[in-house]
Amino acid sequence: MGTAMFYHLTRSGPEEVLALILPRALAAGWRVMLRSPDPARRERLDARLWLEPEDSFLPHGIEGGAFDADQPVLIGQGPAVNAAQGVILLDGAAPLPGEEALERLWVLFDGADESAVQAARGLWSRLTAAGMAAQYWSEESGRWAMKAEKKAGQV
Repeated sequence: MGTAMFYHLTRSGPEEVLALILPRALAAGWRVMLRSPDPARRERLDARLWLEPEDSFLPHGIEGGAFDADQPVLIGQGPAVNAAQGVILLDGAAPLPGEEALERLWVLFDGADESAVQAARGLWSRLTAAGMAAQYWSEESGRWAMKAEKKAGQV
């Protein structure tokens, strides 16, 4: 079982956090599924990954293309058909059955949205009850810092 990493967004938007996560995941040789139920968010992320960072390109595609299985980063709302080692969940997207076995689940949630905070807490409880390791990251101090950790199988 992998690790779920919860990012409580209070200062940064999802795009800024993705700029940290995605290059590291790709450098590790991982493929990533970026899941959001919001079509407008998916379009914005696609455009942003084409343009930023300015000095590099993050290879990716939008779900529904002919080469979905080949994409290092696949943006969509469905299953990770690109053999992803990690899934990034945005806008309340939920992990699909079996994804707790992936190397990483990243859960990015808006700290200003109480329903998003409650949903993240519920997901933390479900995943850790199933034996998955989890970390809670906060940027309240201005820098990302791990505030809580539950090891795999820990009660």
